[in-house]
Amino acid sequence: MSLLTIKEIMEIIPHRHPFLLIDTIESLEPGVGAVGKKCVSGNEPFFAGHFPGNPVMPGALIIEALAQVGAVAMLSLPEMKGKTAYFAGIDKAKFRRKVLPGDVLLLETIITKVKGPVGVGRAVATVDGRKVAEAELTFAIG
Repeated sequence: MSLLTIKEIMEIIPHRHPFLLIDTIESLEPGVGAVGKKCVSGNEPFFAGHFPGNPVMPGALIIEALAQVGAVAMLSLPEMKGKTAYFAGIDKAKFRRKVLPGDVLLLETIITKVKGPVGVGRAVATVDGRKVAEAELTFAIG
């Protein structure tokens, strides 16, 4: 059973369909990190153009899903309620495997540094225990 449903996620972060890229939060430690899930459906709107006849989830959207999990972790702090987390940087991004329709992405983002309104998170996405993407994400809370 998930810790947060999509409805509860939408109470924390402002993203909405088709750009809300996480379905559930499986574990959460506010201000420290979170683990989320994205069930990748063949009906995702991006598959229409990426790529016709050979659907692959864009790497940029995997990174965005990881960032949304990190945003849930940060914005779950009581003092962050109602704020927005914005990208300030993406470093050391690596893509290891394709993500295809039917895959379940496990998205883990751990907050490694916070100084004022700026922070850094280490993010890893896996499918069936195999790493598909990783990055260091910098964010600013506004």
